[in-house]
Amino acid sequence: MREYLLTLCITAAVTYLLTGPVRKFAIVAGAMPEIRARDVHREPTPRLGGIAMFFGLCAGLLVADHLTNLNEVFEKSNEPRALLSGAALIWLIGVLDDKFEIDALIKLGGQMIAAGVMVMQGLTILWLPIPGVGNFALTQWQGTLLTVAVVVITINAVNFVDGLDGLAAGMVCIAATAFFLYAYRIWYSYGIESAAPATLFSAILIGMCVGFLPHNMHPARIFMGDSGSMLIGLVLAAGAVSVTGQVDPDAMRLFAGSEKEAVHQTVPVYIPLLLPLTIIAVPTADFVLAIVRRTWRGQSPFAADRGHLHHRLLEIGHSHSRAVLIMYFWAALIAFGTLAYSVNSASMWIVLGVVALSAIGLVLLLLPRFTPRAPRWAERFVPPRYRRRKPAAVAQEAAAAVEEPPAMAGAAAPGASAGAGARTVNGATALGARSSRLDRRKAGTSR
Repeated sequence: MREYLLTLCITAAVTYLLTGPVRKFAIVAGAMPEIRARDVHREPTPRLGGIAMFFGLCAGLLVADHLTNLNEVFEKSNEPRALLSGAALIWLIGVLDDKFEIDALIKLGGQMIAAGVMVMQGLTILWLPIPGVGNFALTQWQGTLLTVAVVVITINAVNFVDGLDGLAAGMVCIAATAFFLYAYRIWYSYGIESAAPATLFSAILIGMCVGFLPHNMHPARIFMGDSGSMLIGLVLAAGAVSVTGQVDPDAMRLFAGSEKEAVHQTVPVYIPLLLPLTIIAVPTADFVLAIVRRTWRGQSPFAADRGHLHHRLLEIGHSHSRAVLIMYFWAALIAFGTLAYSVNSASMWIVLGVVALSAIGLVLLLLPRFTPRAPRWAERFVPPRYRRRKPAAVAQEAAAAVEEPPAMAGAAAPGASAGAGARTVNGATALGARSSRLDRRKAGTSR
């Protein structure tokens, strides 16, 4: 476990430290598209955050290759190299799209090629556990087509949900955490070496998301873009393919009987991982609904609109932060609820506790007129909007607002024109501090 945690921390640190320079590079390179009709942010914001995430992935794999226990993953399996090859290709396509807005069909073809590259290097589904039948061996073509389908659908499901600050990275991080706990249990508790690559992939994926989230939380200083959303979708799919199609359920010996009975016992665990969309059910539901909605209107399934789930949450009155938290709790509720099928009685209370807390948080966020506030001791660690303001400060702000003439509300102070002119990037100037949240509240803007 310590080596996995070290790999996770190195990945997160590299991603976090590189995101700042990547942001400046994106500004210089002009990777800041104009505001589109479907966007919820109000200022041009640099993309290309996937560059930092990709180098975090490379750093994580490099560190793992030099650790004593994790080095065996690279010696006994070609899956880490297959992941790196597919990730490099999908990342390159994403970078080109963030800069030049390439056609959707070209991106789809690139996703299929990236999945095919991983299949050619051994990262593929070999068999499927089917209840009442046993392990169903797939032919080469069947395994290739199923693997490509799983990878492409997962990539697009994550890409579709990337519409609010911190949404995609947070939801994938939650799903990857549940996935890591499952894969690590198979590898450590049952001694199945085939689950080691999936455990490594999920640990690195958590590090990529954790390292990028501080820069991407509302108001975001940088977006991951397609170079990041497609990358983390591919890594999540690669882990699911690895542990689902290559780990023999009978090797777990959960049922001392025939192979059919063993598979039957482990179906609740393997079916969700066979279809990783069940773990990321919220973006998957958004993906399916978007295709149905656009096709019903006679549009292309890849035509962008404002009908996603996060857009609907904003339209019914939820704030940006509340909408993101609601999606987080939904993801945690489904991911850890699925994980509960695979744990033993000794650890069940931990998973059920997470599920219960997720359900409580979701209910509280959906209640009207409820604003979450942090306790006094934790106020210094949370954004100002979650702190408890003193009554005197509230009264002083109200009095100042009444006394201030309306004509002067939007006027800038003398000598502040240079700073105001430089603030052209969402959340901050190109090199300086973030814009005032009070100004954003007065303007009524949100993303």
